[in-house]
Amino acid sequence: MIRDGSPTPLGATPDSAGTNFAVYSSVADRVQLCLFDELGRARQSFDLTQSDDVWHTYLADCRPGQRYGYRVHGPFDPDKGLRCNPSKLLLDPYARALGGEFAWHDAINDSNDLNSAAYVPKSVVCSPDEPFATRPDIPWSETVFYEANVRGYTMRHPALDEVDRGTFDGMRHKAVLKYLRALGITSIELMPVHAFIDEKHLADEGLRNFWGYNTISFFSPSARYAKSDAVLEFRQMVQSIHDAGMEVILDVVYNHTGEGGTHGPTLSFRGLDNLAYYSTEPDSPGTYINDTGCGNTLNADQPQVQTLVIDSLRYWHEIMGVDGFRFDLAPVLGRHNHGFSNSHPLLEKISSDQRLGNAKLIAEPWDPGPGGYQLGQFPNRWAEWNDRYRDSVRRFWRGDHGAGADFAKRLHGSADVFEASGRSPSASVNVVSTHDGFTLNDVVSYEHRHNGANGEDNKDGHAHNYSRNYGVEGVTDDPAIIELRRRQRLNMIATLLFSQGTPMLLAGDEFGHTQQGNNNAYAQDNEIGWLDWSQLDTDPQFVQQVRELIRLRRETPLLRMSEYVHGKRETQNELIELTWLGTDGQAMTDHDWPEASAFTVVLSERSGDGEEAAIAILFNGSDEACAFQLPQRDDTGFWTAAFCSAVETVVDTRNAMLPGYSISLLRVSFVS
Repeated sequence: MIRDGSPTPLGATPDSAGTNFAVYSSVADRVQLCLFDELGRARQSFDLTQSDDVWHTYLADCRPGQRYGYRVHGPFDPDKGLRCNPSKLLLDPYARALGGEFAWHDAINDSNDLNSAAYVPKSVVCSPDEPFATRPDIPWSETVFYEANVRGYTMRHPALDEVDRGTFDGMRHKAVLKYLRALGITSIELMPVHAFIDEKHLADEGLRNFWGYNTISFFSPSARYAKSDAVLEFRQMVQSIHDAGMEVILDVVYNHTGEGGTHGPTLSFRGLDNLAYYSTEPDSPGTYINDTGCGNTLNADQPQVQTLVIDSLRYWHEIMGVDGFRFDLAPVLGRHNHGFSNSHPLLEKISSDQRLGNAKLIAEPWDPGPGGYQLGQFPNRWAEWNDRYRDSVRRFWRGDHGAGADFAKRLHGSADVFEASGRSPSASVNVVSTHDGFTLNDVVSYEHRHNGANGEDNKDGHAHNYSRNYGVEGVTDDPAIIELRRRQRLNMIATLLFSQGTPMLLAGDEFGHTQQGNNNAYAQDNEIGWLDWSQLDTDPQFVQQVRELIRLRRETPLLRMSEYVHGKRETQNELIELTWLGTDGQAMTDHDWPEASAFTVVLSERSGDGEEAAIAILFNGSDEACAFQLPQRDDTGFWTAAFCSAVETVVDTRNAMLPGYSISLLRVSFVS
């Protein structure tokens, strides 16, 4: 039985008697709902009823598991941005799951009348799930992010059976969760898991999209990461991670889709309502604006796109259990035709949505478009990836002249970037390496990118990495170089965890994962991109040192201050002080900073009841040993070393000697 059904909610909504279907298209003259069996064979089709710009119907006895798609009849004039072609089977933008595989074929191009149904996945009706009842709710001040790729993290894990490798089930394996808990991270930031496809140039080269930044559905988890039921297995993974006391942060791509540029595949949005979903040139509606570098740009000004993004976020937060989101190329979400605005309606809707009230929001604050670099410009509720932190830390530790002053600003939580807008240090998500660029091991092993395996003549990826190889490009058996590289990796991780702000580790950096100098491994779904867990056995002490650093951060509130401190901050209940000292123990001046390669930062706190805590972090960014005069105490306290990256470090009550390229954290101990 067929009824008109309801225009709300969008998507396929089953009940005990059947399923309601509703899809948006403001340009269609006619929309057909097409049903398929599990083998992808067409079974029935139905015309939908129109209510304003939504097309809908209700099918009795249509149950979860039913595969379907849409065909849209309407104007086809690509030069005017009109691209309705009923020979192209289209995904439901609100589909909760996809069934079947995508294949590159002439039929997926809307310039012909070939039937595309055999070459595209089908939308799948899904049973509604209950919202997640509880979640860890880790405070920002305690958060330590850990960026991982589901497939890359699990494909070579020795504890996993072959069937679990590369899957959501692999990520929730007890051995994986035990390791992460022992490491001390609080929030697993997963690279994109929304359903995505491989770009044509990769398919032609026999490569696959490894990272997942080529989304075709904003509600469906990728079947690539599932053994059978992607929705169920994702929810089970999240529940297991929550049970282990950790959060799940999801990297989401609401800036473009896998439909690409003018000649890309027609899979969903383009065929439904091209001008609604995508930004096009004002005087040339057939030309896509490409602020993403991926061929198209989602039209954040369009109300339906705004609704789609909000609905998707709510679904992943409430139903799929995700605790926060990292927004890829986030300036796109705030783009008008005239440029970026942090008061853009879409950004304001995300920020103020009550149903997302306890979700962490993190921006990648740049895109390739005009005026696309917007670090520090996002709304107050947002945190942001801080590439200035990454570059400054790398430059300081490789010994760049004059790098000390900016390095100190980054240690301080980048107050120069975030404080003026009223945000706290936690807004700065501090990174020294991410999926995009060299791994930490490669930062100290390669001075040039080695991306030949990507098939782009080594022209892709960053040309400037602020890296250093210490005399040999790549792998070496020179013990002195090996030891120096190890210390530099430890220096940068220690800096990350001793800085004000929110730290993020790249998975594998804690044990020396390498991508063999590839700084753009987006197409390396192989042993270049997959973590080599055997590295744990090469230097198990390094992982233990990283655990200790994370523990030190967790147990030292002065490393996790909720407000910026300049000099002294005094309230009725406490006095917090931050000072910068030269190696002679005297306060740093503006004259000192341009030449500074070694210095100390001291943080102290005295509560109203007289309790006191103090730490001193000593940095030696030069290649020579350096003597430090320690801050003098006027009480019974004295300095003791809590961490030293170099075993040769010597600390007594008044002085310290740090070898070249090393860091130490000292704490005050009191004589009883």
